[in-house]
Amino acid sequence: MSSGLSEQRRDMNPPKKRLRTGDGGAETPRGEQQEEGSAVDVVGDELTDSQDNTELKRSTQQREQSIIMPVYNASCWLDECLQAILQQDFTGSMELSVYDDASTDDSRIVVEGWRERLEARGISVVTSSHNSAQPRGVGYAKNMAISQSCGKYLCFQDADDVMLPQRVRLQYEASLLHPNSLIGCRVQRLPEGSTERYTRWINTITQDQLITQGNHLEAASGLPAGESTQPMGELHHMERWETGPEVIPMPEPDQSEESMLPPHVKAFCDVDENKIRKGFYTYEESKEIPKPKIPILHYKDASAPFIICVKLDMTGGVLEENLNSLQLKEGTDYYHFN
Repeated sequence: MSSGLSEQRRDMNPPKKRLRTGDGGAETPRGEQQEEGSAVDVVGDELTDSQDNTELKRSTQQREQSIIMPVYNASCWLDECLQAILQQDFTGSMELSVYDDASTDDSRIVVEGWRERLEARGISVVTSSHNSAQPRGVGYAKNMAISQSCGKYLCFQDADDVMLPQRVRLQYEASLLHPNSLIGCRVQRLPEGSTERYTRWINTITQDQLITQGNHLEAASGLPAGESTQPMGELHHMERWETGPEVIPMPEPDQSEESMLPPHVKAFCDVDENKIRKGFYTYEESKEIPKPKIPILHYKDASAPFIICVKLDMTGGVLEENLNSLQLKEGTDYYHFN
């Protein structure tokens, strides 16, 4: 299930870019029992939101696929989105579970306007909302849409995205081959060229990078256990590859400034001759006397493991070429943290 973490809401005005999902999305097998602590109570064949007294209609017959769609002020996108759902070539049983998160436009009216066409296609429609004046966030809305659904597999769909006709079918087939998995996909941006770097990254990421570039590294704890045999005292930090000031991460409230640097960071790596000639970076924010000085090395003079805090695909391939020249293995010798 979604964690319920907050996510920035889209602007109420129509955007200039769209995301078209290809032969995937995000889908996961689902158990038949509802999780404890859900905000929805089962009453017969209806669901009642215990906080808002909103009655949610729900089929008692399990479907193979539930398309989970949180909605917030999405009326300008919904016709294209729902038309794409209608045109899916999946032949199994399917439902659309929509939860409206306090939209102030006519999103719910638009969804209801598609009910007859979707149900004629064999796609059952479940809709609900809450009575609060303010939205509660996409995580909450997604959880509520899941709670009222009855599919064995969940297919997550944003209200401003468009699915290609084969998406649900290919997801389902992949899920049968890979039980207990999350199934992803490549995407196409509309118009072409918008968010170019992000689109290129998401469409070229490898299976290994799904793990290594998806991990979150905590500054105080260092590399994840089991990923590297190198002690943290030997860690090199590739902070900058071009001229510019380094940025030292600020400590957490329960963490001293000194714990952020030696022995955790052995050196900074760079290609700027002036910095390398100077030979060190002074941590001016430290309360230590004298203030800590961190060596600056040319990246070829340093040894793994590395933490790389710089964006990829920004230097015309120079960063990637330099990194490849070291013949390092991502996830063992280095991690991206950007």
